[in-house]
Amino acid sequence: MTTPTAAAEWRPDPLLTIDDVAAWLGKPKNTLYAWHSRGKGPRAIRVGNTLRYRRSEVERWLDAHTDPER
Repeated sequence: MTTPTAAAEWRPDPLLTIDDVAAWLGKPKNTLYAWHSRGKGPRAIRVGNTLRYRRSEVERWLDAHTDPER
């Protein structure tokens, strides 16, 4: 009997397009481009001449910018 290894269970973190993230955040793509050029917003990865976002990075950024409970 074989036991599944960590490598067999590993799944890549989905890379989202700028369109995906703009729709998720309800922001225009130009805002995301501006944030990226200023070092703000969720961290992005340049793949060729396009930006991609790890879903986990967008979630982390949202968590960091969520108002505290009152």
